[in-house]
Order: sequence, then structure tokens, then C-alpha cells
Amino acid sequence: MAKVAFIGLGVMGYPMAGHLQAKGHDVCVYNRTPARAQRWVAEHGGSSAPTPREAAAGAEFVMCCVGNDDDLRSVTLGVDGAFAGMNPGSVFVDHTTASAQVARELAVQAAERELGFLDAPVSGGQAGAENGVLTVMVGGEQAFYGRAEPVIAAYARMVRLMGHSGAGQLTKMVNQICIGGLLQGLSEALHFAQCAGLDGHAAIDVISKGAAQSWQMENRHQSMLEGRFDFGFAVDWMRKDFGIVLDEARHNGAQLPVTALVDQFYAEVQAAGGGRWDTSSLITRLKPAKG
Repeated sequence: MAKVAFIGLGVMGYPMAGHLQAKGHDVCVYNRTPARAQRWVAEHGGSSAPTPREAAAGAEFVMCCVGNDDDLRSVTLGVDGAFAGMNPGSVFVDHTTASAQVARELAVQAAERELGFLDAPVSGGQAGAENGVLTVMVGGEQAFYGRAEPVIAAYARMVRLMGHSGAGQLTKMVNQICIGGLLQGLSEALHFAQCAGLDGHAAIDVISKGAAQSWQMENRHQSMLEGRFDFGFAVDWMRKDFGIVLDEARHNGAQLPVTALVDQFYAEVQAAGGGRWDTSSLITRLKPAKG
């Protein structure tokens, strides 16, 4: 068992840190809103600290799950940042969905301090975090990964080293590209079924046993047909992720016409007040079938 710090107790980090504590690790948490950290301690045990630096002091591993590149820099760098409190040889594991560039920058900064750094974004959403079955895609050095993988396993069912620093973030971009296209296709399919007078549930029950099957189809078609979107991975978060994807594509030359189009569709959902709706809310853009 390891001494672990966890920075960022949002909808993902809160249960992830809880799994670490439940598996017997000694966990100290930090959250920008102290009351949430205190609630976590009351619920799970462990301890909390008022700054990332103090949370990271003496930890063998420092896990992090915050909002974006700027948030990540704010909790790692500076006099109160986690790097300042970490001992040489300890490993920082970043579960934030951020840019590959910030991962490479922080890996260099960590190396200068004789620290390990892994970019390790996750997939599986809030339910995956709560149930401890996330998929974790990792970039960084094999030696650091080998040490961190058994700790990450506390909340993951799949963990894989994808390459050097930044490779984890690039793999998460591949994941988001797939999800956006799948959800737009599923939205159009359900819309078509309704317009054609079909029972949408029955149609999905049939085709989900064939080549069209996907996680999104299995887990989102019912709520999409019912018009329920007050859960899951928010449109605001997906647009943040798509911004990272499209920026990376401009640098590496990838052509992403469908992703760019779906990003515009999500902007329309935001404009309609659906920024916090689940990403499956793409279907709301399509007019319902005429009576």
C-alpha cells in the first residue's frame, strides 16, 4: 500500500480517491473548495490539506483530476504547487483531460525536479469512476508507469501505456473523436426511426445485436428516446475536449470534418441552454417526427 495524494475532487476525482482509500492506500486530498475535501474525509477517512504542496508532501504518488491546462498548471507549479512538495523519485499521475503539449511541458518540469510524470486521462464517465471501472490511457516512461499501474488499478479495469509523454492525451483525443461521431449517428438513427413510424426501442434492440452495436447505443438510446439528459458527461466538457482535439489536429495535419461539424452542433445545444446536459443531447437539435 502506498502514501497517495489526490488533487481535485470533482465528479470523477471524488470517487477515484475513495477507491484508493478503500483499497488500503493512505490518501491525503486537496480540493479548491475545502468543504468538499472535508466532506470526502468524513465519508472515506484519510486526510486533507490546504494546498497541493502540503497534500503532496511525502506522497509516493500524486494523482490529479482537474478541469483544464490552466488548472493543471496552477496545482502543479509555483510555491504551493504539488511539484514543490514532492520528494525526488515520487510520481505525479495526471488524470485530467488536457492537451498533449501541457503534458510534455510538465514532464520536463518534473524531470528537472527528479520526479516522474504520467499523463493518464480516463474514459468511462462518472459511472465508471464510481464503480471503479475506468479505462486509463497513459503517456510517459515505462519505469514510472510500472510503479504507478498497481495504484491506478484501484479505480480502473483497463490501464495501458501508449507511448512517451503526451501519448495518453492523444489517445483520449481519439476516444472523444469516436464518441462524438457515434452520438451524432445514433441521434440521426433514432430520429429516422421515429419519423419512419418505428418503435425506436425495438429497432435498437434488434440492431444492437449486430454490427451497429456500441456502448453509446446500449447505454444512451433509452434516455435519448425519453428526452432525459440531466446526467452523464456534460456538453460543456465535450466542447472543451473538442477544442483540444481540433487544436491538435491543426498542428498534426489530421482532417476531422465530422468532429468539427459535431462541435458546431454541440455549440447549438449550449446556446439552447444544454451546456450541462449529457453529450447524448445532440438528438435535441433534430425536429421530432410530425404527428
